[in-house]
Amino acid sequence: MKPSVVLVGRPNVGKSTLFNRLTGTRNALVADFPGLTRDRHYGHGRLGSKPYLVIDTGGFEPLAKDGVMDRMARQTEQAIDEADVVLFVVDGRSGVTALDREIADRLRRSGRAVFVAVNKAEGTSPGLIVADFHELGLGEPFAISAAHGEGVRALIEQALEPYGKGGGEAAGSEGQGADTVIKVAIVGRPNVGKSTMVNALLGEDRVIAFDQPGTTRDAIEVDFERGGRRYTLIDTAGLRRRGKVFESIEKFSVIKTLQAIEEAQVVILVVDARQDIADQDAHIGGFIHEAGRALVIAVNKWDGLDAYVRDQIKGALERRLAFLDFARLHYVSALKGQGLEALFRSVDAAYLAATADLPTPRLTRALIDAVARQAPPRSGLFRPKLRYAHQGGRNPPLVVIHGNALDKIPESYRRYLEHHFREVFRLQGTPLQIQFNVSANPYADQHASEPNRRRSRPVDKSVSRSTDKPLRSTKVRTKATPGTR
Repeated sequence: MKPSVVLVGRPNVGKSTLFNRLTGTRNALVADFPGLTRDRHYGHGRLGSKPYLVIDTGGFEPLAKDGVMDRMARQTEQAIDEADVVLFVVDGRSGVTALDREIADRLRRSGRAVFVAVNKAEGTSPGLIVADFHELGLGEPFAISAAHGEGVRALIEQALEPYGKGGGEAAGSEGQGADTVIKVAIVGRPNVGKSTMVNALLGEDRVIAFDQPGTTRDAIEVDFERGGRRYTLIDTAGLRRRGKVFESIEKFSVIKTLQAIEEAQVVILVVDARQDIADQDAHIGGFIHEAGRALVIAVNKWDGLDAYVRDQIKGALERRLAFLDFARLHYVSALKGQGLEALFRSVDAAYLAATADLPTPRLTRALIDAVARQAPPRSGLFRPKLRYAHQGGRNPPLVVIHGNALDKIPESYRRYLEHHFREVFRLQGTPLQIQFNVSANPYADQHASEPNRRRSRPVDKSVSRSTDKPLRSTKVRTKATPGTR
């Protein structure tokens, strides 16, 4: 079992920068802005000689009583309870603050191994910058620079010294099962219930769910197992219209959300049944479709609505999201846990459809049946001829069709083929891409050069055209004049 290393400290001391340094990634958002990280963020440590888990936490204020800061403090408290080692990150340039003392008191009562990491120590004397932090009573402080990597390796080696080089089995099993883990990204507009849905699926308050738009700022990955299958849930920040995104923090959050969509195998698009189905819902669905991700639509907050409102919402969904007709649609209540079981069955079905194996003989037979039912329209004097099809990729499924004059096939016929293949192979929940490969005409060069050959034939101008054929003899009949014989 890998030891877990939890990063704790007040806001804006560099915990996320240290997290990225220890994991060798850029998974945690980093900016000179207090309170940027709010949820627990897990990662695999790569710096050092021993395997371990790293947990990044939000700014810790133990005495917070309400609001988002109280929820963040609860997340940090839970991370401390799960920790084997706590790295207490402080700001060496600011010195010891009253909040640092409060956190130190809480950590002393935790019974965990605590190491004080005095961050932002680059360009200064280590002895001078750590002098003030001895008063915290948590042992010898370590001067580090998370941004530049100075002293970080020595710190993590010292913190993990009691733990052996175990975890090899866990690492190996993780690598073997990594390809079977299904990544599921939960996306939507702000305040539609994405974090509430994650907590309902996990059965615990794993991420902060608060009645305030923009609570989630980073893409938080959570591993869990359900029905014997392993998943990674990705809770993402809400996507607003481009014209309403002004803060640089929110711009980074949008980028992380779009990256999460591209990295996921299945996406759950959450819409709010108690708000109008907006153009932004369609824009998010369009990006998911362009990325080729398998999709399930969850209409949240469905409980408590009367029949008239439900009919209105269903009509709006049909109009706004008609281009996502391949996705299954579920009416759920994340707060009450209603409809989530069926929702995840559709997630499994969408993943299987996106990774389905489409044999060439069956694809070709389905293509022949589609053409027999509805032939492609003529283009001028010729009709495109579709010969055979084979699979060119998965997630999303790609069908490659070979034939002649396929570049003349209209978009409407392409959509007809998509619906036909999806119906034949039961590819519910995933988009389907079709690629036309036009076969080259082996006689094209000869046909193109034949007129030139005839035009370039030498002509002997000394021979008149009239001499090419023998002249026919003609008799000239003259009319006899009177008085002559």
